Amino acid sequence: MKVIKWFDTVLRRLEEIILSLAIITITVMVSGNALSRNFFGRSWSFTEEISELALYMATFMGISYVARKGRHISMSALFDNVPFAFRKTLALLIPLVTAIIMFVLAYYSYDYVQSVNESGRVTSALRFPYFWMLIWVPIGFVLGGIQFLRNFWVNVRNKDVYLAAERKDYDDDDEVEQSGSSV
Repeated sequence: MKVIKWFDTVLRRLEEIILSLAIITITVMVSGNALSRNFFGRSWSFTEEISELALYMATFMGISYVARKGRHISMSALFDNVPFAFRKTLALLIPLVTAIIMFVLAYYSYDYVQSVNESGRVTSALRFPYFWMLIWVPIGFVLGGIQFLRNFWVNVRNKDVYLAAERKDYDDDDEVEQSGSSV
């Protein structure tokens, strides 16, 4: 169990680092290119490619991170207004189905990345293999699927409803008031 917790901690830190670097890279590339174009009259030819790579990284690594934190898009208007038993059923069903969909998408995206790799396609400015842009897609889907399976398992093992392994759902007004007053 210690190994799994250690791996989870390392994975969480890695996700945070990758997401942070991707956002910083996008900011530097877009801002730097705008400044260069306005002050020096020249655009950086590689800006679009680096920004696109960072956008893929942020988007698909973000799947796992938001699933871990319970900050993904949800139907909370429905979820919050149903009886506890139905909410618990939804808390089991939704992450399980989502995990299955993530793994299916990971399979198809990996197959696509392989076909792009075999085609030999390269980026126009930097000339690096285009599949490096896309490799983040199956990685993100696999890690997201793992996090949704984890969310499912947390709900199987606990009586309460969890939106994520790290985020318990509040199910009465007292807990909502307490969480609002602590902010």
